[in-house]
Amino acid sequence: MIKTAHIDDETMSRRVARFSQLRPLPVQRGADIPQAALDIVYARQLLSVIGLEKGAGSTPINAQAPIIGAGGMTMTLALCPPGQGPELHAHRQTFETFTVLEGRFEVCWNDHGENRLELDRFDTISVPPGVCRSFRNIGAEDALLQVIITGGVHDMNDIDFSAAVVPRIEAIDAEARPRLEALGFTFTAAGEAPAAVRETPTR
Repeated sequence: MIKTAHIDDETMSRRVARFSQLRPLPVQRGADIPQAALDIVYARQLLSVIGLEKGAGSTPINAQAPIIGAGGMTMTLALCPPGQGPELHAHRQTFETFTVLEGRFEVCWNDHGENRLELDRFDTISVPPGVCRSFRNIGAEDALLQVIITGGVHDMNDIDFSAAVVPRIEAIDAEARPRLEALGFTFTAAGEAPAAVRETPTR
C-alpha cells in the first residue's frame, strides 16, 4: 500500500508552468556579447520550465523556473530560428535528452560532430555524459526543442564546449571569448568519452 499525499490547489499551482508566461533567461542578455557569438553557445531563447530543488545547487540555465524540484531533473525549452542551435559541447556528469516539439532538428555528436541524424516532431534522443553534441534547427520556421537534464547538477561547470568553436567566436568579436569565460563557459572538450559511458557492443 502507498501512503498518499494531499496537495491543495494553491500548492499545485506552484507546480504548473504556463508556456505563455515563460521568459528567456537573463543570462542570455547583456555582457556586451554579440548575438552571433551567443548563438554559438545557446539556443536563441532558453525558456526554463523545471529547476533544481533548493539546496541542490544553483544554475543560470534554469533560473526563473516556475516549477522547482523534480527529483534532480531540469527541463528547458529551446527555441531556435532556422539554421540556429548551439555548437559542439559535452556534459561532464549529466544526460541531455532532446524531444522535438515543433519543427525539425539535426543532432550531431562525437568530437567533430561526425555522426548525425535528423529528428522530426516528437522524436527523442538522449546523449550520455562525456559525448560532444550539438543541435540545429533545419526547418524553414522557428522550431522548439524540449531539453531534459538528469544525473547531476546542471550548471556551467558541467558544460564544456569544443575548442573548435573558439575561432568562430573570436572571428565575430575578439572580446567575446573572455566575456563568455567570465560567465563560466569553458572551451576544452575533446578526446574519448569516459569508459563508464561507452556503449556496450551488442552480441
